Amino acid sequence: MEKLTFYALSAPEKLDRIGAYLSERLSRDVARHRYGYVCIAMEALDQLLMACHCQSINLFVESFLKMVRKLLESDKPSLQILGTNSFVKFANIEEDTPSYHRSYDFFVSRFSEMCHSSYEDPDIRTKIRMAGIKGLQGVVRKTVNDELQANIWDPQHMDKIVPSLLFNLQSEKEKESPVELTERCFRELLGRAAYGNIKNAVTPVLMHLDNHSLWEGKTFAVRCFKIIMYSIQSQHSHLVIQQLLGHLDANSKNSATVRAGIVEVLLEAAAIAASGSVGKTQTVLPVVMSSCNYWSLFVPAGPTVLEVFNTLLRQLRLSVDYELTGCYDGSTNIGTKIIKAHEERQLQEAVIRTIGSFANTLPTYQRSEVMLFIMGKIPVPGVHPMTVLKKFVGFCQVTAGFDTTNMLTALPTSFLEPLLSFSLTEDPEIRLLVLQILLSLIDRHDNAPKFLNVSIISDISVLKLKVDKCSRQDNLFMKKHGQQLYRHIYLGCKEESSGQQHYEALFALLGLLSMELANEEVVVDLIRLALALQDLALSTDEALPVFNRCAIHAVAAAYLNLICQLTTVPAFCQHIHEVIELRQKETPYLLPEDVFIENPKYVPITFISREVLFLQSKITEVLGGSGYNTDRLATPYVPQYTDEDRLSKRKSIGETISLQGEVESRNSPEKEEEITFETLKNAIVDSVGMEEQERERRRQVVEKFQKAPFEEIAAHCGARATLLQSKLNQIFEITIRPPPSPSGTISSGYGQTQSRSVPIYEMKFPDLCVY
Repeated sequence: MEKLTFYALSAPEKLDRIGAYLSERLSRDVARHRYGYVCIAMEALDQLLMACHCQSINLFVESFLKMVRKLLESDKPSLQILGTNSFVKFANIEEDTPSYHRSYDFFVSRFSEMCHSSYEDPDIRTKIRMAGIKGLQGVVRKTVNDELQANIWDPQHMDKIVPSLLFNLQSEKEKESPVELTERCFRELLGRAAYGNIKNAVTPVLMHLDNHSLWEGKTFAVRCFKIIMYSIQSQHSHLVIQQLLGHLDANSKNSATVRAGIVEVLLEAAAIAASGSVGKTQTVLPVVMSSCNYWSLFVPAGPTVLEVFNTLLRQLRLSVDYELTGCYDGSTNIGTKIIKAHEERQLQEAVIRTIGSFANTLPTYQRSEVMLFIMGKIPVPGVHPMTVLKKFVGFCQVTAGFDTTNMLTALPTSFLEPLLSFSLTEDPEIRLLVLQILLSLIDRHDNAPKFLNVSIISDISVLKLKVDKCSRQDNLFMKKHGQQLYRHIYLGCKEESSGQQHYEALFALLGLLSMELANEEVVVDLIRLALALQDLALSTDEALPVFNRCAIHAVAAAYLNLICQLTTVPAFCQHIHEVIELRQKETPYLLPEDVFIENPKYVPITFISREVLFLQSKITEVLGGSGYNTDRLATPYVPQYTDEDRLSKRKSIGETISLQGEVESRNSPEKEEEITFETLKNAIVDSVGMEEQERERRRQVVEKFQKAPFEEIAAHCGARATLLQSKLNQIFEITIRPPPSPSGTISSGYGQTQSRSVPIYEMKFPDLCVY
């Protein structure tokens, strides 16, 4: 062997003849089953290959690969393993000269086949499979960085390599199991994937999971995508998420367990990609580019933030629709799949968790965009309340942990108004979710949990509340939206279907407004609001249940107890504490400790004496002495009702929008009309009549186009075209103006002004006027 190696190095031009001779001998020995000589020939080839790196090595490699191929085609496991080991040694050699005509297609197919070996002996079967995995690893190493070789990332190769690896990744871990080797090989493959190859590498994974029904178990699918997300380059993570979103859409009518599996994988992928790519694409890119960072021009485009949430919300809506209708296509054919409601609910929970996971990866300004986007997706006419409820649950996930620095930007009018409108819906669950969303957005110092238990606390210092000075932006926010918030708190207390959780959330909202956004004017307004709530509970005009009246009294008492200690005005605190002490003795059912418990101890309210009420005159007097605005304090709070509030008792979002449309049309500047019960009744009746008329008009149009002669239809369309052209001509005449002249007009010979009609596009403008 030493003499042969020395001869090959001394006369490299003889190397191809040496290879051809050894190849001929090996072929003859394989045919004659002289396996000892086969091993000697392969050993000789291996050593020559390791020692020689001359330019003529390519011809020798051809002979070598021909021999390896001969061994792999054998039905003897030992020869297959021998050939694989030789190929792996060859794969680790860096060649000095490129090869333009070498093909590895056979090796990809053969090694993939070995990965699926079903040999009877389990030990030999494991060795064959591990040899196949090593062979695929060698092919990848040999070809992935060589542009002259066949592209290993082509679908024809990836569709063999990836399923073979996944098949072995499913095996149970044993002492000598291919699982660990497979995982290393899979990670190496993905780690070498460039931007344009990610799709070809991930698509076979999705197909394998589909074909073998592996989404339903979730565990293996999650494991596969964890390997993928941790192995690929971090800037490519968004491509994987984009493929998962597309696959989720493609399986919209598949079973809930399959969709839930895909969503769970999305959830894990979002958590891993938290530092990276989703959100660094089309939404962020314009911002970065506006900062003149030249490198941002090379950031690849991926799924926008809104695209991700749009897909998830669409799946949430579809799942709710499937649960309600019981079928995937809206029909009740015998052939349709049976839908299990509990599986759909599990899917909805998974989607909601995923929405929250994606939201947690976003910066504050993008969360604001997402909240506006989700809010725009919620008020769809005719939508079922459960869909609205589920989307609000997803909304809560987005707002959880939201870091609000500037309330004006975090809660713009376009977002706050539709959000508050949902706080007046008939569905108590939706109202509660809206309150929770408001709490999470306003709470900037984690004070909300300290207010969720409504109680009378003699010393609020034990709560360890965090207070910052109200900023200028906060003052502007309250000046702009304060009255809206007060009104919705007041109307929320009036809702007959409100329960303990609603009143606890309303109290927490009052407390947070006092801690986060209160200046002197806001404090005065909040005190007036609390006193107005007390009047509401006493009012005989409102048909409120006994619990609601007691709960409103309890919320007002608890809040006044809180605000008096925050203002630190002794006389104010004394009055509040005196009333509370008297209530504890005489009317405990007006305090939270007797109302917000498992078995409330309230009694029907027939008469409440003045001594157990908080007096507006007394409070105005004591706070006026400390510099507060007595005129404003003395004025009872009256909520500013709007059309939206008058329509608050609605059964669906669709009804609300249609009624609001009627009210807006009736309240146009041309015709002012007061909205009364009769107005609303007429609006409902008129809308029904209008629908009938519109339906009849459409039927007549369709019938006309179906039955009328062609000449009549052509004449009708021609008349419309002529009318349109005449209108356009009028517009063109208006836009054509005479050019400016030094004297301002063009005079005719008779002293009369004359104007020339010149099109604008022919006019000459000074250079400074042209952009």
